[in-house]
Amino acid sequence: MNATTQFVALYNSPVGKIYYSYTDKSLTGLWFKDQKYSPIIPDIPEHRLMYFKTYISELTKYWLDIYFQGVIPNFVPQMTLSGTPFRMKVWQKLAQIPYGQVRTYGQIAEETAAETQSKRVSARAVGAAVGHNPISIIIPCHRVIGASGKMTGYAGGIDKKIKLLKIEGLSSKLHI
Repeated sequence: MNATTQFVALYNSPVGKIYYSYTDKSLTGLWFKDQKYSPIIPDIPEHRLMYFKTYISELTKYWLDIYFQGVIPNFVPQMTLSGTPFRMKVWQKLAQIPYGQVRTYGQIAEETAAETQSKRVSARAVGAAVGHNPISIIIPCHRVIGASGKMTGYAGGIDKKIKLLKIEGLSSKLHI
């Protein structure tokens, strides 16, 4: 096995099936089954999926187990992201949103503009980058909401976004 060999595992979460891809060194993707912008995974019966156990695969599974118990994981698996410099900057901003808190697309746009010394970054551009986040949940794109507090745009589905925010105790704060 070389360092570029990619493996895919299935995780049955309380909010639906989650696939994650990894190498022996890092997590490279995490998405809901049928999520927009996710890699195409052949429809292989679950009993036929081969699971290659690595430190990263086990750590990712453990992180998800902790998260879905409603506890804040105190670690993050090693990740390898690939994207444009703008997307990477937005994903970095997402990773800084604390558990149980939300930001708006506009807030992230303003912060990104300030950090990149741009005159303006559009909330729509941020939304596109958020939608293409390759590692859902761990890089918490579900914590980004519309300016009015509305549950908008989630590649995994708004229903899953709401369930994830409820796990984090936000249902009373956001009236969801």
